[in-house]
Amino acid sequence: MGTVAPVVWTASGAVSGRWREHRSADGSASRAAIFLGIPYAEPPVGARRFLAPEPRAAWDGVRPALLHGATPQRGCPWPDSYVPEPSIPGDDLLTLDVGTPDPSPDAGLPVLVYIHGGGFVGGSHAGPWWGGQAFHRDGVVTVAASYRLGFDGFGWIDGAPLNRGVLDWIAALDWVQQNIRAFGGDPAKVTIAGQSAGGAAVMRLLTMPAARGLFRGVLALSPADTPIRVDRARAATIEGAARLGVTPDLEGLRSLTEAQVLAAQAQEPPPLDDPLAGTFHDNLVLSPVIDGELVPGTVADALAAGVGDDVALLIGATAHEFTLALHDAPDALVAGPPGELLARAGVPEDLRDELAATAPGPEGRLVAGQAITHAIFRRHVGRWAALRAARGAQPRTWAYDFRWTSPVDGIAGHCLDLPFGFDVLRERNAARWVGPEAPQELADAVHGDWLALVRDERVDAPVHAEGRSTIVYGEPLREVRPGYAFEERLALATAPLSQGSP
Repeated sequence: MGTVAPVVWTASGAVSGRWREHRSADGSASRAAIFLGIPYAEPPVGARRFLAPEPRAAWDGVRPALLHGATPQRGCPWPDSYVPEPSIPGDDLLTLDVGTPDPSPDAGLPVLVYIHGGGFVGGSHAGPWWGGQAFHRDGVVTVAASYRLGFDGFGWIDGAPLNRGVLDWIAALDWVQQNIRAFGGDPAKVTIAGQSAGGAAVMRLLTMPAARGLFRGVLALSPADTPIRVDRARAATIEGAARLGVTPDLEGLRSLTEAQVLAAQAQEPPPLDDPLAGTFHDNLVLSPVIDGELVPGTVADALAAGVGDDVALLIGATAHEFTLALHDAPDALVAGPPGELLARAGVPEDLRDELAATAPGPEGRLVAGQAITHAIFRRHVGRWAALRAARGAQPRTWAYDFRWTSPVDGIAGHCLDLPFGFDVLRERNAARWVGPEAPQELADAVHGDWLALVRDERVDAPVHAEGRSTIVYGEPLREVRPGYAFEERLALATAPLSQGSP
């Protein structure tokens, strides 16, 4: 490979990228061909607004792929987040970025497709952590795809398809199947990964018939559960449209500008008298909707039925995901002993002491915050891993528990595993969070497990079916021990969530 700009021919036309050099923590150097802003569908604006994604029309000549495409996120909802999430203006919202160590059609490299998180209303595919430098170093092609967020992606509209954001995921994965070989990737060796809402996304894809055959592995990082039913999504749109003075159909909602929709979407819900009430049963309205067709049912029901059994899965969460959620709550709202707070949060009495023991401190707000961590993330990880394990060593399922604590806030919080898994400890935002002494050996271990799943469809640890075996990252850096038994019990004790027909 020389210094000439790399050019690759896709089904829609040629794209030209650039070479990027990367130096690893050990001083070794590597490089990859980077292609940014490749469109996988037509811009969902104008007559295509609120409709299913359409394949991108062919273009003439060589299209420069040097800049990220526009982000559906219009301004970061969490400006203080350590995770860099740039917002990029423009209408070409359905694009993806590809990085490859060898843009040769016969290279046959494994592929990692990353779906960003952000609560289905935020996040950015253009974040530097998703650039994939460490994976390129290790012989993996990476893809980071944008998708419609918030109401544009998930709101119910009379006369429009539901789950437009989900359709975007599938369109991006279809593009990968059709085009990734030209970038050196093997379409039969695709792993999908996502964190938080992205973790929920890949669990949805794992359990959806429409996504069968598009990937062979799933890396689900801190996946939440969002079992929204059609009637709830419909009611939210009808109420919002009435407030804005339009009909809840394509004509009425298209009469609103993007700014009006975003403003309505961002309106704060009325304050709760009790911030813990309903903790175990609330979920996001603007997220994938169980419609009985594209999204046929709950993740748990699909896993119990064996959907996705042929796909390798590594799933896990951090120890204290949202434990600091109540850190700034007024004292009056989190007053009382921890047991009383857990009762208000819906934790069964026989599990309260065990849950309190998982908190990073005895203070009531930390214990109550830990209940939120378990409600949104950890109980689902425990339950989903257990459902797969109940079917035996096949399907191949590995679970992890990330417990290394940041010197900045003293917890293993939401997203803390990301700079380790992507091996970007020295990136400016990551270093600000993990500190100057973050162990590179831990990054090597976490990244190594992710890499093994992507490259080999296996992880160097017993599957979860063997004694609930779980990979624990922390001190020591990596060990295997039983885990997620409490989370499974909590999931069973606080189920069901939004059960019933669509």
